[in-house]
Amino acid sequence: DKQLYIRRVDACLERVASWLEGFDPDEVDFRTTDGVVRLEFPDGTGFVLNRQAGSNQVWYAAGARAWHYDWSEAKSAWVDDRDGHDLFENVARTISEKLDRQVPPPRAE
Repeated sequence: DKQLYIRRVDACLERVASWLEGFDPDEVDFRTTDGVVRLEFPDGTGFVLNRQAGSNQVWYAAGARAWHYDWSEAKSAWVDDRDGHDLFENVARTISEKLDRQVPPPRAE
């Protein structure tokens, strides 16, 4: 169901955007547009989280790496289509690596 996918992915993007509001913009800034959250770091590096409606996935690119996530009914989560890791855990991991400090994953409000 395309409408259910859109609701889930929009909730995912909103969750990440709300989480990013807690960061100092001098550390990581972000912009949102329809179906996309762009993270920008002071050194010019950008990460992108976006909706891929054609494949019913969420795609996340951080530096030279990219992942594709499918919705798992069993886990009620976005999981990687290769190894099954959680999207929000990976977002926190990649940002932690970039900032050189541990950050918690985005949590549901």
